[in-house]
Amino acid sequence: MLIFLSCFLFSVIIGIVAGLISHRPNTPKGPAFLYGGGVFGGSLTLCMVVLSTLGVL
Repeated sequence: MLIFLSCFLFSVIIGIVAGLISHRPNTPKGPAFLYGGGVFGGSLTLCMVVLSTLGVL
């Protein structure tokens, strides 16, 4: 459970940074939220696949 939690928090940080980088001033925030959410999902999936392949999970 602790390994999943660390993957989750790592993915949240990556999603937040990606959303902040993709946001431009004077534009709506919605597309940046969606982009950050997509990056979060991809990062979490990638992290879980890598850990499963290494035999940690």
